Amino acid sequence: MLSKSLLDGYWRFRRENHAADKGRYEQLAKLGQAPTALVIACCDSRVDVSAIFDAGPGDLFIVRNVANLVPPFEPDGRFHGTSAAVEYGAEVLNVPNIIVLGHSHCGGIAAYREKLQGKPDGTNFIGTWLTQLDGLEVKDEDIRTFGQETAFELAGIRQSLANLRMFDTVRDREAEGILALHGLHFDIGSGLILAHDPETDAFAPLPETVEA
Repeated sequence: MLSKSLLDGYWRFRRENHAADKGRYEQLAKLGQAPTALVIACCDSRVDVSAIFDAGPGDLFIVRNVANLVPPFEPDGRFHGTSAAVEYGAEVLNVPNIIVLGHSHCGGIAAYREKLQGKPDGTNFIGTWLTQLDGLEVKDEDIRTFGQETAFELAGIRQSLANLRMFDTVRDREAEGILALHGLHFDIGSGLILAHDPETDAFAPLPETVEA
C-alpha cells in the first residue's frame, strides 16, 4: 500500500489539478503528445522539471537518470534507456528543443569527483554509469568563477551536449535548424539557471526575455 502522504497527494491531484484541467487531459489522451522540448534531467528529487519551467501536462518529454548524463551513441544492441528517449523525442515526437538540465549539489557528479574519478568501478550500477564521465574536461575559468563543484557539473553538461551530437538524427536536425540543443544548470537554493552559450562555450544566467 502507498504511504499516507502519497495516497493523500494522489487524491488531491484528482480533486484539484485533474478536475480543473480535465478537458486538457482528455484532449491529450485522444490526440497524443506534442511536447515543446525533451528534457534530460537528473533523478534528484529536489529538481522538479515541470515546476522549473511552469509547464503543464503534455508540455515536456522528460527522461531522468543519475547526473543527467547522455551516453555516447553506441548501437551495440544492448539496453540504452536514455538513448532510446533521445531517438524517440527527435524522430517520433519531432521536438524542437532538447535540454540537458544539470543542477547544483548533484550527488552523482560529487560521487564521481570525490571517489570514482580515474577509478573505474564495475561492482555496482552507479559506479559503472558514472564512468561515462572519465576524461571530463573541467574548465579552469569555471572553477574560478563558480567553484569546483559547479565547474564539474557544468563540464558534465558540456559532455552530454557533445554526446547528443553523436546521434545522426540529432545532428542532422540541428544542422537543418529544426532542432536546438540547450545546456542549463539549475541552482536549487537560488532558483537561478545558467545557460550554455555554444559560441563562447561559457555559462551565464538565463535572460529574462527572448527576442521574438
